[in-house]
Amino acid sequence: MSSPRIAIVGAGISGICMAVALQRAGFADFTIYEKADDYGGTWRDNSYPGLVCDVPSRYYQFRFAKNPEWTHLYSAGPEIKDYLVGVAREHGLHRNTRFGTEVTGAEFDGEGWQVTTSDGATGRFDFVLCATGFLHHPTRPDIPGLDDFAGPVMHSARWRHDVDITGKRVGVIGTGSTGTQLVSAMAGNASEVVLFQRTPQWILPTVNRPYTRLSKWLYKRVPALGAVPYLFNRAAFAVFSQGLVHPGRVRKLIQWVVERHLKTVEDPELRAKLTPDYQAMCKRLVVSDRFYRTVQRPDVRLVTEGIDAVEQRGVVTADGRLHELDILVLATGFDSHAFMRPMAITGAFGRTLDQAWSAGPRAFEGVMMPDFPNLFMLVGPHSPFANHPLTAVAEAQSTRIVGWLQRWRAGEFTTIAPTHAATDRYNARMRAAAPSTVWTTGCTSWYLGKDGLPELWPWTPGAYEKLIRSAPNTADYQLNLRAASRS
Repeated sequence: MSSPRIAIVGAGISGICMAVALQRAGFADFTIYEKADDYGGTWRDNSYPGLVCDVPSRYYQFRFAKNPEWTHLYSAGPEIKDYLVGVAREHGLHRNTRFGTEVTGAEFDGEGWQVTTSDGATGRFDFVLCATGFLHHPTRPDIPGLDDFAGPVMHSARWRHDVDITGKRVGVIGTGSTGTQLVSAMAGNASEVVLFQRTPQWILPTVNRPYTRLSKWLYKRVPALGAVPYLFNRAAFAVFSQGLVHPGRVRKLIQWVVERHLKTVEDPELRAKLTPDYQAMCKRLVVSDRFYRTVQRPDVRLVTEGIDAVEQRGVVTADGRLHELDILVLATGFDSHAFMRPMAITGAFGRTLDQAWSAGPRAFEGVMMPDFPNLFMLVGPHSPFANHPLTAVAEAQSTRIVGWLQRWRAGEFTTIAPTHAATDRYNARMRAAAPSTVWTTGCTSWYLGKDGLPELWPWTPGAYEKLIRSAPNTADYQLNLRAASRS
C-alpha cells in the first residue's frame, strides 16, 4: 500500500486542520509550506488594537481540540493565534512545516505536481492541498495622494506596533468589523479618532463577558462539557443562517434587533448618518458591544463626505475640507477573491488557474476544479463564509479530502478531478438559488462576483456540511484508473 506525497500550502486554520486530519488518518508524508514565520494565518497577520473574533470562542475552535481556557465569550485575536499555534505544536506539525517558504508555482505533469518555492527549490508531490484562505492579500484603496501623507500609513493587517497613537489624531478609512473595532479600541487613547465612512454598517449588539475561573475549571476537569456550548452555538448559528438564505421571520427578527440597537445613538443627525439603506446581513454583519457608545464620544468624529484625496497634512473630503491627521489607518479589507493567487498554477492540458478563473473563482463543492487533478482547496470558492466559523468548514472539507486520499492509497485511482459537466451543474444550481439570499437584496459587498451574484454557498452551512461529509458521487469525477492493480 503506497503512501502519497502531499503538499499543504498555508499554515493557518485550514492548513493546521488538514495536517491533523492527515495524521489521524495515518498519512505521514506531507509538507506544510508557510510563507511567514509562524502558524495562525489571518490571526497571525492581524494584530491591530481591539481585534476580537465575531464568533463565540467555544464555537470558533476545532472539535478535536476544544480549549477550556478561553477567557471571554468572544476571543481576542492574540488568544486565537496562541490557540492555533498550540494545536500545531501539540500535534508536532513543526516537523512537517517549512516556514519562510512561499509556494510560487505548481505544475501538473500528468501524474503529479511539481511545486516551486520562493527560494528556487522544487518538490514533487502526488497531491497539492491549498489552505491559503481568502483574507491574506490586503486591499489598498486607490486614493490620490495617499503616498504623500507625512505621517505613518498602515493597513490594519500590517499593523505597525512601533507607532504610538497616544495623544495623536488618527484617521480610520473603513467601517466594517475591523474599522469599528479599531475606533472602539483607540478612542480615549488617541487625542481624536476620525472615522471616514463610505457605507454605514448594521451592528448586532452583544456582551463580551469573561469566563469565570469556576467555568474554566469545570471545562478542564470535565472535557465532555465542551460539547454543550459547541452544540448550543451550532444550533443558534443554524437558526441565524436561515435568515441569510431565506426571507422570513429570522431575517425580520435580526432586522428588528439591529434597528433597535441603532436607536441607542441619541443624536438623530448622527443616527441618520449611521443608518444603512440595505437589509441587515446583506454585508457581513458587524458584531460589537462598544461601537455605538464610542462613536458618540466627543473625541470621535464620523465623516460621511467622500474622500477626494490625501495630502501631506491629512485627508481632503469632497466638500473641500481638510481633516488634519497624524496617523492614517486603512481598514479596507482584503482581495477576498484571490484565494491561491498569485501562485502560478498550471493544471492538465496546460490550463492555468488564471484561465480557469477568468470569469471569477469557480469550484466544485468548494474543494476541487476540473482540469486540476489531485489539487484540493480548503475554504475555497463558494464555501460557507458569512459569519460561519471557518474552523467548522475546514473540518468538514478535510474529511472529504482524506476520504479521497484513502481511496488513492487503496489503489482505486492515480489522479482525480471533477468533470466540467458536474461543475457546470453545481454552479448553475448555486446561481439559481442566489436570488433568495440576503446578499442579493441591494448592497455592494465583497461577497459578490463579477456577475453580481454572491460567490457563497447559497444554502445553510448545515446543508453544506451534510453534502461534503457524504459519500461523493463518483460519476461527477474523472478518475484515472491505471493504478487499479497498485499493491
